Amino acid sequence: MPRGMHFSRRNKGITNYRKRLALLKSGIPRAVVRFSNAKVTVQIIEFSIKGDNVLASASSVDVAGMGWKGSKTNVPAAYLSGMLAAKKALKAGIDSAVLDIGRITPTAGGRAFATLKGLVDGGLNIPHSDNLFPSDDRINGSHISDKIAAEFEKVSKKIGGSK
Repeated sequence: MPRGMHFSRRNKGITNYRKRLALLKSGIPRAVVRFSNAKVTVQIIEFSIKGDNVLASASSVDVAGMGWKGSKTNVPAAYLSGMLAAKKALKAGIDSAVLDIGRITPTAGGRAFATLKGLVDGGLNIPHSDNLFPSDDRINGSHISDKIAAEFEKVSKKIGGSK
């Protein structure tokens, strides 16, 4: 292996190994939140020496399959994806996790924290601060339109949330 290639993921800005090690040392599964241009992905992952094991996962594509017709990358979609992932994790016997947002810049009231609120409201025990969450108007989509807010309520009830 050529010199300097060992940490190619660090050099490319993909993985922060110090942050990853700190999360792994906790011994608690990670709630991994990732955003692409097309969707939100939430996975509950447990560390294994042979490779990480995905215990539960959900994405905004799954939420769209439940009737969500809005954007798959906005705040309501992120919240619903988090809630769906939490419900799947609870069915798999996982009740707590630590948030892993990777290289996402943490912005109070942003999509990453909307996903965290969905995970918490879905029943997972995740250490957090309530002042980071977006407002209820942003979470339910009423800041976009009343149509989106009504759609949010329908999909939220299908997932099993109380919002």
